Amino acid sequence: MGVLVDLTRCIGCRSCEAACNKEQKLPEPKIPFDDQSVFEEKRRPTEEAYTVVNRYENQGGPVYRKIQCNHCNEPACLTSCFVNAYTKTREGAVIYNPKVCVGCRNCMIACPFNVPGYSYSSATNPVVKKCIFCYDTRVKYGKPPACVEVCPQEVLTFGYRKDLIKMGHERIRETPDKYVDHIYGEKELGGTGWLYLSGVPFDKVGFDTTLGNEPIISNVKEFLGTVPMVLAIWPALFTGFHLLSTRKKEHEEEHGHDHPKSAQEDSDNEKI
Repeated sequence: MGVLVDLTRCIGCRSCEAACNKEQKLPEPKIPFDDQSVFEEKRRPTEEAYTVVNRYENQGGPVYRKIQCNHCNEPACLTSCFVNAYTKTREGAVIYNPKVCVGCRNCMIACPFNVPGYSYSSATNPVVKKCIFCYDTRVKYGKPPACVEVCPQEVLTFGYRKDLIKMGHERIRETPDKYVDHIYGEKELGGTGWLYLSGVPFDKVGFDTTLGNEPIISNVKEFLGTVPMVLAIWPALFTGFHLLSTRKKEHEEEHGHDHPKSAQEDSDNEKI
């Protein structure tokens, strides 16, 4: 499953943010959802906001873009997680198990879209949080995510990914003057569940257009494969050093220290 996002229709109402907040039981935002001042700076998803809308000024007027986890076909976050906290469901959602997460933040480094948010506010439960596609409450029951259902402009379309790609190309073909001839997410990094149509070049609305089509894991698979090994080897080495040190200390305490003879003692022994 996936979502087709038509940026030409978005008016920046932030209804999707409010719906996500309610569905995921997130804390109330510091700035109300109807306050347009949030657009004065570019935001990214955090532990308290799984999706955000940013505004980009262009010659034809402002363009608004919703940002959340793109639910990649080949998630780098999943492969980089050495405790297997992430899962790619058959519906396409990339979800995680907070009870397994150890807060290492490997996924934050691996994510090419800078999505996962770290819970810096919690010293006792420092897990990573992000959009889970409303999987537990909606998608696994065949219902669209809360943000899709609430959108008043029909910016978001939920359905099978292959059908959404077909729909996107049909819109481009029918009104070529309205859209850039590209669906962002169709092939980028092996493809993503969230797909975008735009009336302006994608780099003008904050998209990274240099990612290429190969899954990011293809380039870092060998490196990420060493992460579990490193994490296993270093504790073992330090444990070994500790045991050697402890045994040496116990031996010295049991047998006493061998003090070197003084020069005078050596001289007396030679005389004897």
